[in-house]
Amino acid sequence: MIKKCSRTGARRGRVHTPHGIIETPVFMPVGTQASVKAVSPRELEEIGAKIILSNTYHLYIRPGHQLVEQAGGLHDFMNWGGAVLTDSGGFQVFSLADLRNIQEEGVTFKSHLDGSKHFITPEKAIEIQNALGADIIMAFDECAPYPCEYNYAKQAMERTTRWAARCKESHKNTERQALFGIVQGVTYKDLRQESAKQLIELDFPGYAIGGLSVGEPAELMYEVLDYTAPLLPDSKPRYLMGVGTPDYLIEGVIRGIDMFDCVLPTRIARNGTAMTSHGKVVVRNAVYEKDFSPIDSECDCYACKNFTRAYIRHLIKSSEILGIRLVSLHNLRFLIKLMENVRLAIEEDKLPEFRKQFYKKYGYEGSLLV
Repeated sequence: MIKKCSRTGARRGRVHTPHGIIETPVFMPVGTQASVKAVSPRELEEIGAKIILSNTYHLYIRPGHQLVEQAGGLHDFMNWGGAVLTDSGGFQVFSLADLRNIQEEGVTFKSHLDGSKHFITPEKAIEIQNALGADIIMAFDECAPYPCEYNYAKQAMERTTRWAARCKESHKNTERQALFGIVQGVTYKDLRQESAKQLIELDFPGYAIGGLSVGEPAELMYEVLDYTAPLLPDSKPRYLMGVGTPDYLIEGVIRGIDMFDCVLPTRIARNGTAMTSHGKVVVRNAVYEKDFSPIDSECDCYACKNFTRAYIRHLIKSSEILGIRLVSLHNLRFLIKLMENVRLAIEEDKLPEFRKQFYKKYGYEGSLLV
C-alpha cells in the first residue's frame, strides 16, 4: 500500500504480478472465455487495461484447460501480455441451481452446453487454474444466494473455509500464481467476521469478498463492506467480486476495496448503452439520430475521438458489429479512466470532493444504470 486516505478507508497501492505491476484501485475487464467481448488485446492495452479476468468454469467446459495449457497458458493462448485473474468457477457452478449437487468433497453439476456431468473439487479447481496459468487465482468457494437462511449461510461459509484450506494445500505453483481466499457469509455480520478470521489464519496473499451484488440493496452491500473490509490485512489486496457500476466502484474504494471486475460495461454496450460523465446514454434511441457529438466529450477513447453518436446509432440500428465494438471500447475506457482519477484523488487526499463532483455531474440517484 502506497497511501491511505486520511478521510476515508480508501487505499492507493500496487499489486506485483509476473506480467506487470497493477496500480490500485483498479477495474478489471472481464474476458469470460479468454476474450473480452468485441475488444482485442491490443485495444485493451491502448485503453489502459493492465489486468483482465477470465472464467475457470467456462474455460474448463470449453475448450478445456488441458488445451489452454498446451498452448502455453492463457497469456499465450489469447496473446495478452498483461496480468490475468481467474475466478474459481464457484459462482457459475452454484448459479446452475437445478443442475448441481453440493457435497463436502465437491460439486457435481451438468454442463450448460450439452448436459454432460462433471465433478469439481477444490483440488480440481486449483488443477484447472494451475493449467490456465493466471497470475492470480481464486479458492473454490460456496456462494450462498441472497436472501438466504442463517443456517444455510453458516454451513456454506464453513465449507468455504474448509475448501480454502484444501485449495491452499493443493496449490503448488505459488511463485507464479497468487491464490486468494474468498470471504463469504451472505449479509450476516458474525458470519462475515468469522469467515475473515478463518481465512486470515490460512494466510493467503490476497482476499476477495464474495456473495455481494447478487440482488441485495446497495445500502446493505455497503453495510457489509463497512464491517468486512477493515477485518482484512492492510498489507494485502482486497477484491470485491462482480461489481462494475460507477457508484459501486467509488463506494467500494471508499470502504477500502482495491480490485473490482464486472461484465456490465460490455454487456450494456451490446444493447447500445454507454456510460458517460453525465450519466448513461442509450445511443440506439431516436433522440440521437442527428446528434453529431461524441458519446462523451470528456472521454479520450478511440470511439469518442473519431465518431459521433449519430454514426454509432446508425451502426447499432443496422446491426453492424462495429457499433457494439465502439460502445464496448468506450465503456471499458470510461471505467478504467474513472479509476485513474480515483487513484489521483486518493494521492491528493481529495476523494470525498471527487466523489461529490462526480455524482453531481453524473446525476446520481440510487442505482445508476437502472
